[in-house]
Amino acid sequence: MKSFRRLVYPYMVWAALLIVAPMLIIVLYAFTVGGNDVVPFRVSLENFVRFFSDSIFIGVLWRSIKLAIVTTIVCILIGYPAAYFIAKLEGNSQAVMVLLITAPQLINMLVRTYAWRGILLNTSFPAEVKVYIGMIYNFLPFMILQIYTSLAKMDKSLITAANDLGCDNRKAFMKVTLPLSVPGIISGVTLVFLPAVSSFFIPKLLGGGSFLLVGNLIENYFVTTGDWNFGAAVSLIMTVIILISMYFTRKLDYDKEAR
Repeated sequence: MKSFRRLVYPYMVWAALLIVAPMLIIVLYAFTVGGNDVVPFRVSLENFVRFFSDSIFIGVLWRSIKLAIVTTIVCILIGYPAAYFIAKLEGNSQAVMVLLITAPQLINMLVRTYAWRGILLNTSFPAEVKVYIGMIYNFLPFMILQIYTSLAKMDKSLITAANDLGCDNRKAFMKVTLPLSVPGIISGVTLVFLPAVSSFFIPKLLGGGSFLLVGNLIENYFVTTGDWNFGAAVSLIMTVIILISMYFTRKLDYDKEAR
């Protein structure tokens, strides 16, 4: 086993260079501001105070969280029936349906979003609705596949046992199928909410610049205004929010498994 541990070293180096080092740089920029000719920067909480004291930035943060929550809920409402329908199919029909769902994912998300931009260009939909359409379209397959995986692995004899004990189809679903599919729902929520809350090119392309989210805010301060310190502070705030979200979803998953 010790010899196989050496195979981890390349990944550790890769993680240090491409994950740890960039995060340390973001932290450095977030907690510093411009200094003088002697000391080029000084440690300060000014960037965070600036963000939380401005109602515009708080509004952008809330809009991003709201967008991610609504997108996740809609993906569950659409994705669960779709996954349930696929899991009920027999033989190769399941494989065909899964292929139809995953096939669009072979095309780059940016290209697919540009396609939706062309479709929605001449419609009278508000910018917010267009962004929601793009979000749901791009992230719905992740929800469907996670829920389908949980349903496909479920022991079908449990449904038969529930029916033998007097449960009709509705009660069997509520008592057996739905609880057993919760891990898939939680995994789907993780795969939808986290990228949705930090997405920037979907709102930019479909919102026409009038629907600003935190991802767009970070991009603007890094690329347009060149204020890397404030952009890094906003990035760090979003990182903390994402880590908290991951903690609660993972804790919910562990609590479910413990039962």
